[in-house]
Amino acid sequence: MTDAASPIGHRARRFRARDAIVCTLVAALLLVLFGGSAIREQGEEMDPGFTRSVVLAVGEPAGAIADALPFASAARDATAWLSPDDDLGDEGSFATAPVAAGGTAARDAVAPVGPEAFDPRDLGAPPPARGPLRTLLVTGDSMSMPLDAELARRLAGAGVRTVRDPHIGTGISKDDLLDWGALSLKQTRDEQPDAVVVFIGANEGFPLPGADGREVECCGPEWAALYATRVRRMMDTYRRDGAARVYWLKLPAPRDPDLARIARAVNAAIEAAAAPYRAQVRVVELDELFTPGWRFRNAMEVDGQETIVREPDGIHLNDAGARLAADVVEERLGADFALSASG
Repeated sequence: MTDAASPIGHRARRFRARDAIVCTLVAALLLVLFGGSAIREQGEEMDPGFTRSVVLAVGEPAGAIADALPFASAARDATAWLSPDDDLGDEGSFATAPVAAGGTAARDAVAPVGPEAFDPRDLGAPPPARGPLRTLLVTGDSMSMPLDAELARRLAGAGVRTVRDPHIGTGISKDDLLDWGALSLKQTRDEQPDAVVVFIGANEGFPLPGADGREVECCGPEWAALYATRVRRMMDTYRRDGAARVYWLKLPAPRDPDLARIARAVNAAIEAAAAPYRAQVRVVELDELFTPGWRFRNAMEVDGQETIVREPDGIHLNDAGARLAADVVEERLGADFALSASG
């Protein structure tokens, strides 16, 4: 077929191997000029090994060339219009948005996050040096018994003064018998504890006053927020401006479904309340230890034997359960303080 009869109308150009080599070299040159630093960064993120060494062998000189020349920045400027942000204005900007001072929220302002919100260990930093534990306060409602006695017995040999201060029948969501906001302040002033263990929640679920004065029934998000606010105030009091450590124990699931619904809300509130003070407040998850999956169980395996760990009421821990709880608390105390003896 002649060229005139060809559907294309002319003979297609044939590329030679040399053309392919030239194209490859040109593409490599452009990659070095415009993206050399990207090759280097990709190599630095790879796991150690032969492949990483090969990529860095190419990427490091390519990155050095790209850094020395203006092509990469010119390319970024030329394509910046693809995701423009220069017409957003100042409203909502991090530079101009109001931030409440002193951690107190104001209108149109967001309370800042303080360094107390982070446990140094979560950031990969070494924890503070462990000092001696001189005074331990164990408090709460009837849930704190007999845990308080067990901890006092174990820590006596370490020279720890354990203050046992349970208040049976009381609750944070009820203040007819006792106001825990006022009590926590008095306890802290009187005892100056280095550590505080709090186990409370057998008598919760009472309506709480909302911001508009109306009573909020348990156990939705609004009630949990009000309860968490009370718990946060207590945590802040107990931590003594960072001088003390607080160990707030979550509730194991009770047997009764209605009580379990309240306990679930209490536990969620505890987690939320502790957020600003993770440097000093430890949430101890007894719920997972005794009732994994939030399923009540009366007994569990202890040292290879099935052991009853709950009282017949389906709420409290018995002596065996208290010993297990004390194991967990003692371990958490030992991570923050130098304990010379136990058992």
